[in-house]
Parts: sequence; structure tokens; C-alpha cells
Amino acid sequence: MDRRSEPNRSAIYATTLVAFLAIAGIAVVDPILPAIGDAIGVTAWQVELLFTAYIAVMALGMIPATLASGRFGFKPVLITGVSVVGLAAILASFSDNIVQLSVLRGVWGLGNAMFFATAMVVLVNLAVDREWVVGLFETALGLGFAVGPLIGGLLGEISWRLPFFVCGVFMVLALGVAARKLREPTNRQAPVRVGQIFATYRRPAFIALCVVTGTYNFVFFVVLGYTPLFLGLDIIPLGLAFTGWGLGLATGILVIGHRLAHRIGAVQTVGVAIAGLLVCMVLFATSTSTAEALVVLVLSGLCMGLANANLTDLALGLGSSDRRVATGAFNLVRWGAAAPAPIISGKLAEQSLSLPFWVGFGVLAVGVLVYLAFAHLMAAGYGERVLWSRWNRAAADAEHAAEEPVGETY
Repeated sequence: MDRRSEPNRSAIYATTLVAFLAIAGIAVVDPILPAIGDAIGVTAWQVELLFTAYIAVMALGMIPATLASGRFGFKPVLITGVSVVGLAAILASFSDNIVQLSVLRGVWGLGNAMFFATAMVVLVNLAVDREWVVGLFETALGLGFAVGPLIGGLLGEISWRLPFFVCGVFMVLALGVAARKLREPTNRQAPVRVGQIFATYRRPAFIALCVVTGTYNFVFFVVLGYTPLFLGLDIIPLGLAFTGWGLGLATGILVIGHRLAHRIGAVQTVGVAIAGLLVCMVLFATSTSTAEALVVLVLSGLCMGLANANLTDLALGLGSSDRRVATGAFNLVRWGAAAPAPIISGKLAEQSLSLPFWVGFGVLAVGVLVYLAFAHLMAAGYGERVLWSRWNRAAADAEHAAEEPVGETY
């Protein structure tokens, strides 16, 4: 398709730029976690508050942000979120203790909740070619996770405060772009009610997906939040290490994830991803050298990319037909399950450096078992079949009895 036929290209690119900066802001903290701990004299679990506060507030903020977008429109909520992130990041660079930093990271998470509750819906409503715009958004996320640690490592070598400040300045610049270029979608929808969001959890296939996603995201933030402390590297090497992880993630999202889904289905691709990540947890826990752990880090990023490339598609296909409702319900579980992972990992590390990975293995193993038991329901609701459904009569019945036909996932 000729991209010149996209009438809202400027608005689409502006939203995508903000998405890149928002994700880079999550990952920019990775290389400077040990430096922050040393500078302000806190333990591992206390420095992990920077992740837990961020993710917990982001999870709790998803529903009010979704409700606000229905009441006030997408653009005001999105711009408010960008403004909050920029202000919180700049103030964080002047913090003197872990309480101030954690509170500001929580405010940062609230701003990102406003953004992520609205960005994808804005994009798919502005674009003519939805497949192109979804790929563009995923590219921004993958590159954000790859570039964020590199920025954090290079700037953090000068001062741990500098990555926060520069990230805030970037968000202020993004705010200027967003204010000028973003457009409210023309097809204004009715406000969302809280009951609509929680009603989505009555769908068995959606519940199964949420359990799998919750256990996966817990492990995602064990890797993202705890591994920087586990590796014991200096700031720049740590930034490069997580840039490698981010490139693995981006490869899984952009190069392999959707191609594999087209061959074996999105549900089975997620199964491959969580099985691979389960193996990575064992390899992390039993690694005997930094080089070995670094290889596993990149491999885990690749597995996570496979999952991330398909989970949102599945959520929108199995959840409510209203994308705002499905996104709100899914993100509440996705981020809510991730929030405890960093701080739990920090406490467990006081007993054994490998223990967080073994606990992550146990949590994800629950998700794998739920996946094996209910993948046929998810596949049926999404218009796919899993391999073992050929011999599973119940799966075949569920496939024929699926209530909603499969349409566009975005």
C-alpha cells in the first residue's frame, strides 16, 4: 500500500515517537540500578522499588485512564500522560533518597498508563492500513527497549541522575510534537463503564490468556528488574548487555513473531515463547559465568519478543469487541502481575542470587500448565487450532461453538 494515502501520517508518526520514548524511559533505568543503590546507600530490594512502584501505579492507572479517554477524548488523556512522565523524570534527577525516587517513578507510571491506555486505539482509528500502523507501533516498542539501556549506560557513566533528566527533556520535546500533530479520531465512542471492563473476565478463553500473560509478565520483570543486579557489571557494559537483550526482543517482535504466528498460529507461538522462557529461567539459575548469563539474557529477549508480538492481538481477539475495554482489562492483569516481581526478586536475592530465577521458573510453570490445559479454548476463540486439538474432541466442540466470529484484531 502507498503510505502517501495515509491522511494522518503526521499524527501516527508523532504517537509512535512518544511510544518509543515511553518504552525507552522504562528501560533507561536498568544499567543505573546498581549505581543508584551505591550512591544513596540502599539494599537490592529497596532499589527494586523503582520498578515495582512504577509498574504498580501503571497497572492501577489503566482503568481510570481508560474511563477518562471515553469521557474527555483520547488526545487530552494522552497529552496529559506525556506531560506527567516528562515532569516526573526531570524531578527524579534531583531526588536524594529512595522514597522520593520511588514516588516519582510511581507518578511516571501513572503518566505512562494514560499513554498506553490510549495510544494503540488512537493509532488504529487514525490509520487506513491497520497492519502497517501496528507494525510501526511494535517497531517503536522494540527499539525503545533496545535503545533505552544504551542511553542509560552511556549517560549513567557520567551520573546516575543524567538518564532521568535527559529522558524528561525528551518527553517535553515529544509533548510539543504531540500537541501539534495528534488528532482525535473522528468516530467518537460512548464512555466506558467500569462494569464493562470487569465483565470481560467472564470469558473463559480471555481468563486463560490473562493467567498465562500474568505469569509471563512476572518473569519479564524478574529479568528486566533483577538481572542488572545479578550480572554485577559496570554501567556501560550493563547498558550494552541490555541493549543486546532489547535487540533480541526487537528481533522476536519484528522479524520472527508474526511470521511464526502465520505458520503455526498466534496461540502456539505464545506457547513456544513461554516454553523457551521457562528454559531460560533454569539457565539463568544454573549459569556459572557472566558470559553464559549474557547469552541467556539475549535468548530470553528473543522469547519475550515472540510473546509480545502476539499477546495483545490475542487479547483484542478474545476480549470485548470494544478495543478500549479489552485493552483496559488486559493491561490491568498484565501490569498488575508484573508489579511484585522486582521487589520480590530483591528480597529473595538476599538469600541466594539464583533464587529469584527459580521462583520465576515456578510462577511461569503455572502459566505453562494453564496454557496446556486451555490453549484449545484460546485457539478456538481466535479461529485457530492447536496441534493436539486433532485428538481432543472437547477442543473441536469448543471451536465450533465459539460465540464470536474472528474479525480484525485491531
